[in-house]
Amino acid sequence: MTTSSIIFKFVAFLVISSSFSTHVLSEHNTLQANQTFRPKEELLKLKKIKSYLKKINKGPVKTIKSPDGDLIDCVLSHLQPAFDHPQLKGMKPLEPPKRPKANDSMNVMEESLQLWTVSGESCPEGTVPIRRTTEKDVLRSNSLRRFGRKIRRGVRHDTSSNDHEHAVAFVNGEQYYGAKASINVWTPRVTDQYEFSLSQLWVISGSFGNDLNTIEAGWQVSPELYGDNYPRFFTYWTTDAYQATGCYNLLCSGFVQINNRIAMGAAISPRSSVNGRQFDIGIMIWKDPKHGHWWLEFGSGLLVGYWPDFLFSHLRGHASMVQFGGEIVNSRSMGYHTSTQMGSGHFADEGFGKASYFRNLQVVDWDNNLIPLSNLHLLADHPNCYDIRAGKNNVWGNYFYYGGPGRNSRCP
Repeated sequence: MTTSSIIFKFVAFLVISSSFSTHVLSEHNTLQANQTFRPKEELLKLKKIKSYLKKINKGPVKTIKSPDGDLIDCVLSHLQPAFDHPQLKGMKPLEPPKRPKANDSMNVMEESLQLWTVSGESCPEGTVPIRRTTEKDVLRSNSLRRFGRKIRRGVRHDTSSNDHEHAVAFVNGEQYYGAKASINVWTPRVTDQYEFSLSQLWVISGSFGNDLNTIEAGWQVSPELYGDNYPRFFTYWTTDAYQATGCYNLLCSGFVQINNRIAMGAAISPRSSVNGRQFDIGIMIWKDPKHGHWWLEFGSGLLVGYWPDFLFSHLRGHASMVQFGGEIVNSRSMGYHTSTQMGSGHFADEGFGKASYFRNLQVVDWDNNLIPLSNLHLLADHPNCYDIRAGKNNVWGNYFYYGGPGRNSRCP
C-alpha cells in the first residue's frame, strides 16, 4: 500500500458529515403537527437532554465564571466523568508517569494558557476543572447522539468528494509511542455554524476499517460545539473509527484528568495576530512504559491526565502513524467553497507572523525518547484553498507552515 493511499484512507475517516432534511409542509399541516406531535417529541427530547446533563455535569465544590461566559466547575477528582466507566469505578487517578527523555533543548516562544484563569481564580487541590455543558450546547447539535462526537456516516477512499479538507504532515512505517509539537494559536474565521477549523496532532493505529484507533489533541474553533468563535483546547479519542466509542474532551467516560489548572474545551488566551505577537501551545501525547496508558501534557510540563489502555485495541501496543496539521469542514452551504479559514487564514508561503505554524515536531520511540522526525510526508488535499510547506533548522527542528483563506479566485 502506498503512502498516499494510506493517508487518503485515514483522511476519509476524519469525515464528520451531518445530514439535514427540510420538510416543506402546508401551514395547516405544520400547525397540526405542532399541536399533536411536536410537544411530545420536544418534551421527550428535553427530558433526555436533562438526563444527559445530570450525568455529565458533576456537582462542583466551586464554580468559576470565565470572561467568555463559560462556567468552569471544580469537581472532586474521583467524581469526574471518567469514573462512571465500569472499569474505572472506585479507582483513583494514577500517579504521574516517567516523562519521555528529550535529546535537545527546545526553543521557547510565548505560551498561551486559558481564558478562565486570567482573573487569578483556580480550582482547589483535589479537584479538576470541567467546562459546564449547557442545554444550549446540546440543542445546537443535530441530535443528542451526535453531541460531542464525530459521527462517521460512510467511508470514502478518496478526498475529492470529501467535505473535510486538510493540510497535514505525517510519518508512518515505524512503531510510535507518542508525539509532541508546539502549535501556533489563532482565531480563524468559521463562516457556518456546522463547520469547524482545527489544528491538532493525531496518534493513530489499526487498519483503516472499523477498528481504527486515534488519540487527538490541539485547538479548534467550533461554533456548533461551543457556541462561539474562540479557539479552544480539545481532545478526542475513538477505538472504532468514530462509530460508537469516544468523544470530545470529558463529554463521555474515558479520559482521566489529574490537573486542576487546565479545563478541556476552555478558550485559549492570548491568541496570535498578523505581524504581531505570536503565541503557541505545547502538546505531547505518550505511552507510559510502565502501565501502558496514554498521557497528555499541555504547555510547559502541565500534565493533564491519561487515556487508560483498556479503552483501545491497537493502541494498547503502539501507534503506526502520527499526523500533525489543520482540518476544516467545507459544507458548501452557500453553493460554493466555504470561506472558513484554516490556521491564521494565510497561505504557508507568507511565513512567520502571517501563516500559522507547527514547530519542534517529535515522536517518542520504544525506549521513551523524544526523537526528531524522519521521512516526513506532506498532504494538502485542496492546495488552492489551504496549503503546507515544511522546513528544518536548529531552533525549531522539524516545522511547517500551513493554512489558507478558503474561498478565493483559485478556490471557487
